[in-house]
Amino acid sequence: MKVYTLLLTSIIGACTIFSCATDSNDMAHPQADNTEQAFPNQVGVQKTGTFRGTPVTYQEINGTPIFQGDIILSPDDLTDPNHATNGAGRTLKSLRWTGKIVYYTIDPNIPSPERITNAMNHWIANTGIRFVERTTQYSYVTFRDNGGGCSSSIGRVGGQQFIMMGLGCTTGNIIHEIGHTVGLYHEHSRADRDTYLTINQANIASGYESEFQTYTQMGRDGFDQAGGLDFGSIMLYGSYAFSANGQPTITKKDGSTFPFQRDGLSPLDIATVQTMYP
Repeated sequence: MKVYTLLLTSIIGACTIFSCATDSNDMAHPQADNTEQAFPNQVGVQKTGTFRGTPVTYQEINGTPIFQGDIILSPDDLTDPNHATNGAGRTLKSLRWTGKIVYYTIDPNIPSPERITNAMNHWIANTGIRFVERTTQYSYVTFRDNGGGCSSSIGRVGGQQFIMMGLGCTTGNIIHEIGHTVGLYHEHSRADRDTYLTINQANIASGYESEFQTYTQMGRDGFDQAGGLDFGSIMLYGSYAFSANGQPTITKKDGSTFPFQRDGLSPLDIATVQTMYP
């Protein structure tokens, strides 16, 4: 088994956690938004159902159930009645990777595979998560080229699961998707989100309204790390995510827009992972 290790000086020297965010992330123009999408610019059929015992609204695009733009829902978990009695806390624990090890394979046809190794090395540098090449392990993630966007399942699903990545999926986008694989949801889904943000429903593209639900609105208890909403989180949408008209879909309470970053895990991202994987 091959374990990826990190040359700490090269990674940390180049980007100490997330202080390397630059003005290029300023969301002055909606075109600058690099929000992860499983199928960019495609709108599927909106459906409602039960995912691991809780109500969920999602889109079915090309036969794949997609939640919040880039989260792949397991069809088994949408239909399996055995999950119906699981509480949110128990479900979260069942989705964690045993021993903090994510077993993986990489499709040999994927272009620029260094994007993946750089993203994994960033996680290794800043968290207790480790990545080990899969041999015979039952649960593992495969990095696969889908020719388009970026997407992942939430947590350890069981069996083979995928991080889908097109050529436009950057190292930062892959760090974000690994966050989902580890078990992180989007930062704007926090239960206390409305204390910090205003969701401008009139500006959201049709079919994407459910992407902006909180855990409470989804009928589940979310895991909110102490410290309030993290505007530096790599899991946070930008102000213009899924805009229908070039106007902001998410603003601060004072009406101002905010930058988002895909450079690296923020200190609160790291603290959340440490709480989940002590």
